[in-house]
Amino acid sequence: MTNKVRHVLGISGGKDSAALAIYLRDKYPELDIEYYTCDTGKELSETYELIDKLESYLGKKITRLMAADQSSQDPFDHFYHIYGGYLPSSNARWCTKKLKLEPFETFVGNDPVVSYVGIRGDEEREGYISKKSNIQSIFPFRKNIWSEDVISKALKNENIKSLSEIYKFQEGDKASRALEIIEQPISSKFTIQQKLNLLLDNDTKAFNAVIFEYLNTSSYPLANEQSFPLIENDEILVREDIFKILRESGVGVPEYYEKIEFEVEGKIGEYARSRSGCYFCFFQQKIEWVWLYEQHPDLFEKAIQYENAKDGFTWNQNESLEELKQPDRIATIKKEYVNRKKIATKTGLLSDSLLDDAEEEGCAACFI
Repeated sequence: MTNKVRHVLGISGGKDSAALAIYLRDKYPELDIEYYTCDTGKELSETYELIDKLESYLGKKITRLMAADQSSQDPFDHFYHIYGGYLPSSNARWCTKKLKLEPFETFVGNDPVVSYVGIRGDEEREGYISKKSNIQSIFPFRKNIWSEDVISKALKNENIKSLSEIYKFQEGDKASRALEIIEQPISSKFTIQQKLNLLLDNDTKAFNAVIFEYLNTSSYPLANEQSFPLIENDEILVREDIFKILRESGVGVPEYYEKIEFEVEGKIGEYARSRSGCYFCFFQQKIEWVWLYEQHPDLFEKAIQYENAKDGFTWNQNESLEELKQPDRIATIKKEYVNRKKIATKTGLLSDSLLDDAEEEGCAACFI
């Protein structure tokens, strides 16, 4: 394995990965980042427009990765036929493996790689972590930039002594408090998450420096780096920050995130799309399928063609798109969506839109 570490960032076509590319380019220009996108052949036109704008802003080429690039068909259709016309689903996500993960892992090969992931500070998900030892994930928008596997190894009780030795080089009252936290063993009453939170709250930058020093004793890619600028990062970016970065950069927010007003039975609602990725993504909510039907009717009809190609197959487990597009059914979906949003807003469970929560679900690889 070469000691040359590659820094890579996947552009999904969504807001978070796009904002992360802008953020790192502007704040850490010393990082020589390679940008890539995994093209399934079934993206919305708005996705391709965003990638073009982003490429211009970054001043760097975004490498287009396509699975089965020697095939006469686009990537999705190639594997769709290989799998005998079976549509992917939440229980059989061959699209994730074949269209996202495998092209990415082929792209990086066996080189030591740091992969930057755009999971925000207001999200409760870990995201994609490769099982390959040469790929290390970093999360710049979170308070904890390190992946779960790094934390679980670094903070295990067997490392108390070694981490304490590293912390002894820190100065001030915060260093003394950090030593107290480090020296308290993980137990059923003191979890690793509690320990992590205390260390981050005490001094995020110092914790980052200690973890980076610890990595020098490991086989992680960052063990090959003499320095890492993100250890000085203690910012936490949330949804509103992402939209601000995109708008102020001039790249703009992908159009499918911009809410469109609709009326149903005298009530006004708004809908949009919560995610990038394939236009027929099976993780879409009902209201998002309605959005697709009304905003991209040609793509909705193509999604129907996939369903009709094999009896009994539907993108939604309990409803076909033919059923969903009926006027009465669309009105019902819209009405239920407006009512749920109203109730959630009153109870304080909703900050902006029901779709905001939906974006945390789905294919983790689409958010690399």
